[in-house]
Amino acid sequence: MTTTFDGNTAHLRPADQTLLQIKDLVVEFDLGGGRVVKAVSNVSLDLVEGETLSIVGESGCGKSTLGKAILQLPAPTSGSIVFQGTDITKLSKKDLRNVRPAMQMIFQDPVSSLDPRFPVSRAVEEPLKIWNRGNEIERSAKVDELLNSVGLDPALVRDRRPYEFSGGQCQRISIARALALEPKLLICDEPVSALDVSVQAQILNLLQDMKEAYGLTLIFISHDLSVVKAVSTRIMVMYLGKICEIATPDELYSRPLHHYTSALVGSVPVPDPERKVSATLLEGEPPSPLDPPSGCRFRTRCPAATELCATEEPMLRLAADGHYVACHHPRA
Repeated sequence: MTTTFDGNTAHLRPADQTLLQIKDLVVEFDLGGGRVVKAVSNVSLDLVEGETLSIVGESGCGKSTLGKAILQLPAPTSGSIVFQGTDITKLSKKDLRNVRPAMQMIFQDPVSSLDPRFPVSRAVEEPLKIWNRGNEIERSAKVDELLNSVGLDPALVRDRRPYEFSGGQCQRISIARALALEPKLLICDEPVSALDVSVQAQILNLLQDMKEAYGLTLIFISHDLSVVKAVSTRIMVMYLGKICEIATPDELYSRPLHHYTSALVGSVPVPDPERKVSATLLEGEPPSPLDPPSGCRFRTRCPAATELCATEEPMLRLAADGHYVACHHPRA
């Protein structure tokens, strides 16, 4: 039996137990002429120190916008972001700047996220110089330590520039740079999607090692459920700016309750030629965030949609221990 709560904050844990708590976050972009892109709509989530929350969904669902909004890049339209007990949406620019070292981001394209004019040593050292961390000798030693920690030999890479490296090596450099200021929260925006499959596992393993070595809390953004299964504590599924489902990886894979999640899980390739393909096929294209459907935003592509789905937006409900779903007619 499902338990119903008011609002979309049923899944949030007590604020004093969390490193990050976001409530009713809205990100909209005004295009002029009365047109507004509703990129993120009333999203709430939280993170306990040391866990990894993966945010998944197809392109355009708002997951990268959500990740950047947490860092105020740009600031959200409305909602609260409480990080280490402080609502950073209410801070002045000076106070927000002082919070920034504790929150870092790894971007999707590892090559373009590095300045092509900077040698590797300068790229990694730059955050330390900006924040006056140590003298020149201490910063140089820290750069060597960071490069070693991500599997790069400082003697071989320090004086070379990003365009001399592969995508996987550039992502290692980006990780070293993101860790320079010893952040508490690391947001990884599709960190392996631009890499060859053979390199993806290396970077995922590296992020896990860095999480343990530096005591990190991670938000891992991806469109690929197969990538996040092994690295996640919890998985949050988004569709057109809304949360569809939240659960642990094992629960989500074995028992997806939302019809969209079921389609995502069914699309994950299984390396077994004898296994019968039973993927749920979705018809049509995602609606435009300029004019999302009324009620449930997934209803235009959902095989179980009814009139109720058009008139009433589904709220997140507790379906099992730690498993929440926003659907009027969840799968059995």
